[in-house]
Amino acid sequence: MTLDDIIADGTFKNRPANFRGIKAATLRFGAFYLFVLMIIVALFLSSVEDASNRMLLLRAIQFFSLIALIVLNSFIIYIIYERLTRSRTSEDSLPILLIASLALSLATSMLWAGAHKFYPALLGTPPPAPHSLDNFGGLVVISWGFLFGWSCLFVMLVFAFELNDRKLRLAAAREEALGAQMRALRYQINPHFLFNTLNSIGGLIEEGSATQAERMVLSLSTFLRTTLALDPFNDVTLADELALQEEYLGIERERFSDRMTFTIAVEDQAESALVPSLILQPLIENAIKHGVGAMRGKVSIDLRVCRLGDQLSIVIENDMPEGEPISGRPVGTRVGLRNVEDRMRARFQSGCTLQSGPDGRGRFRVALTMPWRVL
Repeated sequence: MTLDDIIADGTFKNRPANFRGIKAATLRFGAFYLFVLMIIVALFLSSVEDASNRMLLLRAIQFFSLIALIVLNSFIIYIIYERLTRSRTSEDSLPILLIASLALSLATSMLWAGAHKFYPALLGTPPPAPHSLDNFGGLVVISWGFLFGWSCLFVMLVFAFELNDRKLRLAAAREEALGAQMRALRYQINPHFLFNTLNSIGGLIEEGSATQAERMVLSLSTFLRTTLALDPFNDVTLADELALQEEYLGIERERFSDRMTFTIAVEDQAESALVPSLILQPLIENAIKHGVGAMRGKVSIDLRVCRLGDQLSIVIENDMPEGEPISGRPVGTRVGLRNVEDRMRARFQSGCTLQSGPDGRGRFRVALTMPWRVL
């Protein structure tokens, strides 16, 4: 299933944002919003000449009843949000949610303003003047501004959590897909290599070289046990990767000991660099198969590793002797090189390069660069 399929089948649109996180963030933002509201009320009271105890009590009732309506509106808006996102995407739900917030804020502000006609009789305060802000119209406008302002802020808060939750789930899906891709690419190596090695073992047995075949089987067993235990999504140090390749070279030396020389030159600081596990195996196999295995005569293979600024450089060269290739050998399909390039692109995107081809000196050269990373 692709990421587009995951989004299309409703996995993302039917899952509400984390309620606990929204609750915590609402408390923080709500405290700040109420603090601003208290400042506005305090400034208003400071401009009133007759700030009697009954007037202060009225303002306190107004303030705390407005807080209760803010809490009520937030709860209702979140319920509406949950129900909307069960049947439609968050993007489609947003306009409906804003309209619902507008209507809800207007209804609760009218309720809040309408309750003020009972306050003069309960508190013994004079009725509001016809043109004052304490009449019904003025109270509706004032309370609606506060309620709708908070409702918009709350909707933005909910959708911020929704977007962050979606981002985390997309990142997890990408990581899972990337891990599956890298594992698939890594495991392409084993059948290809195993087929060649088993053919060689069969040839040694037919030739009567039972001891050599036995050593090769033991080396193959050790190599496969080690490689299967590795996590293809984890990196290893270059020193560990080279030690693993020595196991692989031990197998190949049983096949081509009379026609192959292999040299390794690694800078001291490069041994601690991190590389994807088994990234060198297909490159070395490619050099052996299409160099030693496909040609007559001796072939030299050289591996050089060094640091170039913030990049790790790996170069593998093998001789391309003159003369006719061994008959019956298939032409290379560059599967190993494509495998390495695909793994590197999946791991580092554009932060890596792989170049291959004859170097003009009778040698085939593969140059691999990747970001310099250490433990």
